[in-house]
Amino acid sequence: MDPFSADGELVNIHTAYVQGRYQSVLDDFETSSFSSTNELAVRVLRSRAQLALGQAAEVQRSISDSEASKIPDLAAVKAYAAYQQNPSNAAAVTKLEQLTETASDNLTVQLLGAALLARTGKAEQALALLAKHQGSLDAVALAVQIQLSLNRSDLALKEAKAARSFAQDALLVNLAESWIGMRQGGENYQKAFYVFEELAQAPSSTSATSLVAQSVSELHMGRLEEAETALNQALALEPDNSAAVANKIVLDTIAGRSTAETTAKLSTIDKEHELLVELAAKREAFQTAMAKYSPKFVE
Repeated sequence: MDPFSADGELVNIHTAYVQGRYQSVLDDFETSSFSSTNELAVRVLRSRAQLALGQAAEVQRSISDSEASKIPDLAAVKAYAAYQQNPSNAAAVTKLEQLTETASDNLTVQLLGAALLARTGKAEQALALLAKHQGSLDAVALAVQIQLSLNRSDLALKEAKAARSFAQDALLVNLAESWIGMRQGGENYQKAFYVFEELAQAPSSTSATSLVAQSVSELHMGRLEEAETALNQALALEPDNSAAVANKIVLDTIAGRSTAETTAKLSTIDKEHELLVELAAKREAFQTAMAKYSPKFVE
């Protein structure tokens, strides 16, 4: 059973997390205000919110080695924080991969383990781990994202439809279907826009995450000015939001503006960001191709 279902006391903090209101998760929900049975789940959600805000070092320090040795959830969070802080940290990767074998029935291990596996090029292993979930919409949403990263919109849609059968009006299902719609294109851009805009513009749910999603959907529909407005709102909320900065590079490129300053900013925020990695790979491929030819000048 999903611990974050609508009939439990975790629904509000989980909704804030799903909406991307990570600072609200930290500011508005104290672990001590929840029942003892849910204190661990709240602590994990708060730690995940910190990770989303780039506070990996703080998360790692907040979990003692003793706690991590006894509680798989905290062990997974601590290992993932260490990995996020330094993707070259082999010990952190090994620790989390070991947890996916010894505690594969633990939801936190499933989510963070699958996220790490996907990031390290082991998408199929990540999906196999997520398949062990017991009615978790978080696991479904992550599986959809991984399938989309593999260009398997068909399988992503299958995941979303299965979730819709047991969670009719769940926000995560609506979001998952919107992500799929953004990949499918056409009239689905408009459908996805409505979901993202509703989240982004409502005072109770607005966040940098939802504003970036709205901006991207606007870009796909050719509404450059509206896309820039939403993106600027996202950057005003979170100036160092890597997704917002990356999409600012895309928008400025489309608008014919210089991207040097924004690209430099992204490299300071996240030098391993997917956009920077892709740009570097394409630059190298171009240089390799160019080296095969010798320029000839006609006088």
